[in-house]
Amino acid sequence: MTPGSNIPLPAARVAVDVSAPVRLDVSGLLIGADGKVRSDHDFVFYNQPTAPGVTHSNGAAADTITVDTAAIPGDIDKVVVTASLDAPGATFAGTEPTGTVRDADGGAVIATFTPPQLGPETALVVVEVYRRGGAWKVRAVGQGYANGLAGIATDFGVTVEDPAPAPATPAAPPMPAAAPTLGAGKVNLDKGRVSLQKQQTVSLVKNNQPFQASLRMGLGWEPAYQGKNIDLDASVIAYDANRKKIDACYFGKLAILNGAIQHSGDNLTGEGSGDDETITVHLAGLPPEVTGLVFAVNSFSGQKFSEVAKAYCRLLDGTTGEELVRYDLTGAEPRTAVLMCKFVRQFSGEWEMTALGDFLDARTVRGMVKPGGRAL
Repeated sequence: MTPGSNIPLPAARVAVDVSAPVRLDVSGLLIGADGKVRSDHDFVFYNQPTAPGVTHSNGAAADTITVDTAAIPGDIDKVVVTASLDAPGATFAGTEPTGTVRDADGGAVIATFTPPQLGPETALVVVEVYRRGGAWKVRAVGQGYANGLAGIATDFGVTVEDPAPAPATPAAPPMPAAAPTLGAGKVNLDKGRVSLQKQQTVSLVKNNQPFQASLRMGLGWEPAYQGKNIDLDASVIAYDANRKKIDACYFGKLAILNGAIQHSGDNLTGEGSGDDETITVHLAGLPPEVTGLVFAVNSFSGQKFSEVAKAYCRLLDGTTGEELVRYDLTGAEPRTAVLMCKFVRQFSGEWEMTALGDFLDARTVRGMVKPGGRAL
């Protein structure tokens, strides 16, 4: 699984094993519609190994949270599985924990997930088992915290008796991490235009229906210094479920995937109002093997983004021109490329857009392929 993706559970009882090369403390939290536990009894860990429908067990290679969905109380929306490092002061840098979801009775593996590009985090939400429309699903999360398990527990409403833990703050990883999925759920398009900040996610759903029409991604920028042209190139890279590149659309290849994705052409200056380059995506025309899209901008001539002002991307309804989502890039860095946003296709068919805003050094779309795959 990739961060933010979800799949339905084929079994009523599932076990989530969390393993790593080092010792981990694994826990489960029963979360209600308000994004909080009902009481401290909904915090399941080695010293409190049971709660309604949820148990904790230790294994030689991994700790396990077992979820019996049939026994989960009706006022619980999801079970969040977390992991923290046992060694004091240790971080996840260089450590790759893996969550394995399996049938608790038959043992068959349902899914695996390894959160990408971890660094200063000391705890993280690995996966969540959640209820949606009467059915149960599992979502890959991978959200890191800098203040340990106490930070996660506090964020979900568990009383922590240790001295004054700071409010939970997601650690800023060196590379894109999973979009935050904590709380009562993602924003959708029902309330009109959505303004995103870095690492925020919007579900492309309106009136309980996945948006399946044509979308237009507009990317724009202005020179930071009057009279100086800025030649940037917008692109989109399509990936499969294994984060492998399928194709890329940019000024040198204006249509890919039988026309399902089309590029407007190169803008050499950045002058003028409105979008400098646009990329149209016909969602219904995308082949099923495309599960991720990453939109990027790079400077072929080597100019730095510190010379760029008002860079943004905005998502429009390709038919009506209505602006649906906007992400204004702030805090430009003196580097030559930026990952603007990503789309991830959910098992249900809906797409989710996450704002990225991660800078790197690459002058062509070829240099964006590997970082884009890691961002998914």
